[in-house]
Amino acid sequence: MGMTGIIAFQGEPGAYSHEACQQARPDMEALPCATFEDVIAAVREGRAEQAMLPVENSTYGRVADIHRLLPESGLHILDEAFVRVRISLMGLPGARLQDITDVRAHLVLLPQSAAFLKAHGIRGHAAADSAGAAAELAERKVKGEGVLASTLAAEIYGLDVLARDIEDHGHNTTRFVIMGREPDLTRRGDKMMTTFVFEVRNIPAALYKAMGGFATNGVNMTKLESYMIDGSFTATRFYSDIEGHPEDENVKLALEELEYFTRNLDVLGVYPADPRRDG
Repeated sequence: MGMTGIIAFQGEPGAYSHEACQQARPDMEALPCATFEDVIAAVREGRAEQAMLPVENSTYGRVADIHRLLPESGLHILDEAFVRVRISLMGLPGARLQDITDVRAHLVLLPQSAAFLKAHGIRGHAAADSAGAAAELAERKVKGEGVLASTLAAEIYGLDVLARDIEDHGHNTTRFVIMGREPDLTRRGDKMMTTFVFEVRNIPAALYKAMGGFATNGVNMTKLESYMIDGSFTATRFYSDIEGHPEDENVKLALEELEYFTRNLDVLGVYPADPRRDG
């Protein structure tokens, strides 16, 4: 399905979120934004049609604070995209791997490539972000220095890729959600997902009762996370992904039961499951 227009992401050109935009929305122009809030604002204000937001990573769990932003954003999830994080080591044009003594990368990439760096006697240094480090290396041209980032960053900043796929575990994947201003509730795939947030009423065993409807109606809940609202310890909001479409009889019954025990229930989106979800 070819989408045209602009898709916003957080980070510098060449960031993994940029790579996710290219993979999932190859026909759209990617717009870099400084923060997640800026990404959401770009879509709300019409400067972009869609937003690419990372929700969780297979190695590190959820991406900080994104769950707080999703319900408040007023945007809707249109798709999910699972993107493999492939780490490349890049250097200045003409550099050789054996000449590299130090690399800079986002903090989370360093432990993932620790074995490779150790084997080659390379010291790792934390940078604010990997694509930014690539841009800086291209500008400062420090000999013997490299960067760990996506191959896209190497292309953008004119650096040479000296080694590919250097991560220790070949399964580090980030799950992104693609959001837009209007929901799309059509069935666009055999397997649909529904994401919603809710607050339970202050009654005994409310969460247990609220969950009961999913169990009795055979709805598979693939995610349930709690997070505090406005830093208050008493008000907790839950974020959940379930398999199915709100019009499926069992999902309908489960959501009706949930509503009975919740203060508010917001469906954030209905979208096709990414085929890599089961991988």
